[in-house]
Amino acid sequence: MNPSIKRFILIGILEGISFLVLLGIAMPLKYFADYPLAVTIAGSLHGLFFVLYLIALANVTFKNRWPFTLVMGALVASVLPFGPFVFDSYLKRKA
Repeated sequence: MNPSIKRFILIGILEGISFLVLLGIAMPLKYFADYPLAVTIAGSLHGLFFVLYLIALANVTFKNRWPFTLVMGALVASVLPFGPFVFDSYLKRKA
């Protein structure tokens, strides 16, 4: 498997985990335990990983000449809970 694709999969996993932590842990802490700092921290980390995901997607797209539909699939997967994990497994099966 191409190193740029491996890097993209790793960043996708980190982005997916950070999104689930934000939605499943930090948001309930903010609204049910009155602890907004959890969203500040998890949201900042998720924002960082999301930007890294977009950069890695651009990198892998240009290096491997991904078709438009595959890029759009990666973008849609990035905004859905569990989406990056599903997309990463698709990439692993494809390779």
